[in-house]
Amino acid sequence: MAKKIDKAVIVRTYSAGAHFGYLVKRAGKEVTLTRSRRLWRWFGAWTLSEVASTGVDIRKSKIGAPVDIVLTEAIEIINCSPAAVESLESAKWAS
Repeated sequence: MAKKIDKAVIVRTYSAGAHFGYLVKRAGKEVTLTRSRRLWRWFGAWTLSEVASTGVDIRKSKIGAPVDIVLTEAIEIINCSPAAVESLESAKWAS
């Protein structure tokens, strides 16, 4: 049984985009997230590192609904600050 990590992270993948969620486990390039939200389009930050540090403009960004997911081609895992977590948790899919 894998140890639950439950740390807020952003994962950039090779072909499935970027995801914000809570890290459950990592095995090589395979990452399991709970309450994962796909970052489809974001405003208020230029890079994923900035998103992980400061969050996004929640009025303009498009952040998907939370799901549990296994990402098989993770290439970057970035720890999120409390400010980023608050922003990303409150973001809704904007039109």
